[in-house]
Amino acid sequence: MSKFPSLPANPEMIEVFATHSEGFESLCDYHDTILRGPSPLSIAERELIATYVSGLNQCDFCYDSHRGFAEVHGVAPESFELLVSDPAAAGIDERLLPLLAYARKLTQAPSSVSDSDAANVYAAGWSEKALFHTIAVTGIFNLMNRLVEGTGITADPLRRNASRDRMANEMDNPRPYAGFAQMIVNASEGGILGDSMTGGGWDDGALTAPSDPPIA
Repeated sequence: MSKFPSLPANPEMIEVFATHSEGFESLCDYHDTILRGPSPLSIAERELIATYVSGLNQCDFCYDSHRGFAEVHGVAPESFELLVSDPAAAGIDERLLPLLAYARKLTQAPSSVSDSDAANVYAAGWSEKALFHTIAVTGIFNLMNRLVEGTGITADPLRRNASRDRMANEMDNPRPYAGFAQMIVNASEGGILGDSMTGGGWDDGALTAPSDPPIA
């Protein structure tokens, strides 16, 4: 049974957000700004943090999506074997460890984050902007993990693989999440959503957008 009787038992992201689209375009704009805009952190590093936070929250949907995006942007697949359980043994750049430690505390015990945690970030050579972007990525994915788990969003493996392929082909696209927002608008306004909810499905090609990765 679906958490939302008007949606399928295992709704996909497009079905949930096309039905409840309030604020979604602004949320996608913030994704693009933080995850793809100018930053001391590379796109790969930001996607790694997104994956890490999602792993801490045991949100498989977001973890799998953003692990794929991190790999597309250059993170070695083997880095994920121990990323969540033991980041220090995952084979990632040691400079990232205090950022991940900050993200872990902010995710699991927000009120325990201390000035010394920030000092560890600066001691590793990071700037205030790098710390803020770590905080922002952590905040985004704590929100997205809860939206996904709370609504029961699932992913069609074929659509997820196609999304990863599109991301690989559009690595220089500075606004991929705006593309997904437009896809949601097209689904909602074009009546495609209704077809999917009655078992008709939809044709991705009909949802014209620059790119349509899963946002979470």
